[in-house]
Amino acid sequence: MEIIKGPFKNTKNIILASKSPRRQYLLSLLGIHFEVCVSNVKEIMSGADPEELVFLNAKNKAQDILKKKINGVIIGADTAVVLDTEILGKPKNMKDAFNTLKKLMGKWHKVITGCYLIDNTNEQEQVEQFLVKSEVFLNKMNDYIVENYIKTKEPMDKAGSYAIQGAGAFLVKEIKGSYTNVVGLPLTEIVNSLLKLKAITV
Repeated sequence: MEIIKGPFKNTKNIILASKSPRRQYLLSLLGIHFEVCVSNVKEIMSGADPEELVFLNAKNKAQDILKKKINGVIIGADTAVVLDTEILGKPKNMKDAFNTLKKLMGKWHKVITGCYLIDNTNEQEQVEQFLVKSEVFLNKMNDYIVENYIKTKEPMDKAGSYAIQGAGAFLVKEIKGSYTNVVGLPLTEIVNSLLKLKAITV
């Protein structure tokens, strides 16, 4: 199936501070060119409110790349899957993935993404920052189906142990809010920020 790229083009260099193939794919859909420059900062995984945590991680990633003196607009992003107040990270093993999915099924949980953009192309740096929250409801499935989904290994590198953009889409009964946020990068807000920073045009 042909993938149609979006209507945008660059007016500035854009640097994505993320190794996530999902974020790279989403950003590429806009039709723009960007460089991937992975931040070496260690993500903060606990000890803060989930919203504060994802925002701080996104800011730290962007500022880490800023130190490399690369000219352009740097995008830092971080996403957390949250059940009540518990942050659900990537599973440690298949058993952990199973327990996470069973915990999520039949309940609403939140997916929160913090984004921090720095434009260093002018004398005075400009910053755009935002937080996006979506709610996801996973359908209840029997243990056999869950176990066989985990055997695909798709959940093993995903926070919350499922991929809404992959085979795990069958688990998702309902979503409130941004779909691309659940994948890992809220495109509506990213486009708005890049337009404000005059980094893209049509």
